[in-house]
Amino acid sequence: MASIEVGGKSYETDEEGYLINLSDWNTDVANYIAQTESINMTEQHWEVINFLREYFEEYQIAPAVRVLTKAIGKKLGAEKGNSEYLYGLFPYGPGKQACKIAGLPKPTGCV
Repeated sequence: MASIEVGGKSYETDEEGYLINLSDWNTDVANYIAQTESINMTEQHWEVINFLREYFEEYQIAPAVRVLTKAIGKKLGAEKGNSEYLYGLFPYGPGKQACKIAGLPKPTGCV
């Protein structure tokens, strides 16, 4: 078990850096994880992160990239619902990297 420290508080993570307790997530933790992933959070990043958190709340599962791409296209428009756009924001994989920043478990099917 690993952990990260944000604002003087310790948060448990798994060996890959995903939060163990989903309720530990907050924007400071998200920004910290994003920094460790070399991502400078913008409004577009937050849009995807918030979408993921809502999706998880509704379905209790982190979506795989294909599902994520389709669902984002439906909700945020076709120009955002494509792999090129999402990989532009999260180069190490929109599913894997965005879920980690969103405080969600690693999506099934992600290596």
